[in-house]
Amino acid sequence: MPQPIALWAIPVSNIGGVARHVLDMAAVGLPGWRLVVLCPEGPLATRLRGMGAAVLTGAFGPDAGFRASVSTLRTNIRALQPSVVHAHLAYADVVAAVATIGTGARYVTTEHGIAADDTVYHGRAWRSQLKALLHTARLRRARAVIAVSEATKRAMVRKWRPAQDIVVVPNGVDAQEVRSRAVHSVQVGQSVQSGEGPRILSLSRLSPEKRIPELLLAFSEMRRTHPKATLTIAGEGPDREDLQARAKELGLEDAVTFPGFVDAGAAMAQVDVVVQLSVWENCSYTLLDAIAAGLGVVATPVGGNPEILPDHCLVDASDTAAVAATIAAQAAAGFRPPSAWLTREDMAERTVSVYERTS
Repeated sequence: MPQPIALWAIPVSNIGGVARHVLDMAAVGLPGWRLVVLCPEGPLATRLRGMGAAVLTGAFGPDAGFRASVSTLRTNIRALQPSVVHAHLAYADVVAAVATIGTGARYVTTEHGIAADDTVYHGRAWRSQLKALLHTARLRRARAVIAVSEATKRAMVRKWRPAQDIVVVPNGVDAQEVRSRAVHSVQVGQSVQSGEGPRILSLSRLSPEKRIPELLLAFSEMRRTHPKATLTIAGEGPDREDLQARAKELGLEDAVTFPGFVDAGAAMAQVDVVVQLSVWENCSYTLLDAIAAGLGVVATPVGGNPEILPDHCLVDASDTAAVAATIAAQAAAGFRPPSAWLTREDMAERTVSVYERTS
């Protein structure tokens, strides 16, 4: 008999955290199932085609509008007759909840981006309340609900009160694959031993919830004892100019660079420590890649971070001295073996087990 189809509805075209999730799943496949991805035309679709994955593009996502997105998804459901329509990100979730009505396809959802503090993603309280009502309504249509961390699951239960049991399926990562993309020309920690100074990396969107001003303050503090330390703040976002100005105010122009978007593997190959002082993270691929690459890691004890990292890597972003000391300690520790974590294959198998429970 032909394999059942899981049609993944992805409303974004660019490469980001959810796109990484899709690419990783496409790389290993869904055991016993055929994975087909629906997304807007763009870099994600191009990458999927290059992998030989089944990908459909069309008028789908926020730029296409709600009505067109529902129509596109329903057209593909009729053509493919998928057993499961698996939506990722809020826009696709609402579209899938409507588009699957009367089709026989089972709507499954994965939550990647909820935060304990509503203002992190929604800004105003009224907007948060409206979004919560919308999520509560669309979850009534879901046959299965997945969260990428226990912290994500707790936030969903508290805010949206779904009737279904939420299954936690963390993002998977394969250390060998990550290491192949981040081969170090200089062993981690050797720069400290040779007197070159610790090399520190921030890899995130340049926006308030990432708390990069706090990182700049901590780095300035650290430079008092490690004057040759360097900091790379990779990424783009609305705060770029303000952050550059702040680095200049702190006298860090010679030590801090803002290269914009970078290849994560290449960037990690040149540093000793990755720092992420976010207000919230669900299941951060940046942290997973950093520990898989054997780097030092410093992060805030929020969201899913404590599920990934040991206590000595976690620090309060507002404690400048503690952040500086933790970064220095992680840099001096040198290369450490990658931590054990779920592989991409584990992630795929757990996802399939969720599908099979809905049949």
